[in-house]
Amino acid sequence: MAIQKSTSTPTLISKGCIVEGRIESDVFIRIDGHVKGDVFSGEGLIVGENGLIEGNVHAREVVIFGTVNGTVKADSIDIKSSGKILGELHTNSLKVEKGAIYVGNVVMKNNYTKKEIFAA
Repeated sequence: MAIQKSTSTPTLISKGCIVEGRIESDVFIRIDGHVKGDVFSGEGLIVGENGLIEGNVHAREVVIFGTVNGTVKADSIDIKSSGKILGELHTNSLKVEKGAIYVGNVVMKNNYTKKEIFAA
């Protein structure tokens, strides 16, 4: 049986770009711009240092270098030292670096299902 490599290209919202509305993707998303709306990624999400999301996030894996204002639901969440989250977190795994800012509630379980993560 041959192993197939994914040929999917990640989604990139560049610095200076403003997107209004819901974003859905099966592949990784990197946001360095400004998103006003909910973000759904079947793989993962990286919010760059200049990235800002004003909306809810649903992804398998989330890494925050920038800012998220909204609820984040993910299997794992990693808030880097430059990251800020203002909202509720639902996750199986949470990592917060020194210097990161988080204001909100955390709900942790050992077994969030994909269905629970992607429920709006």
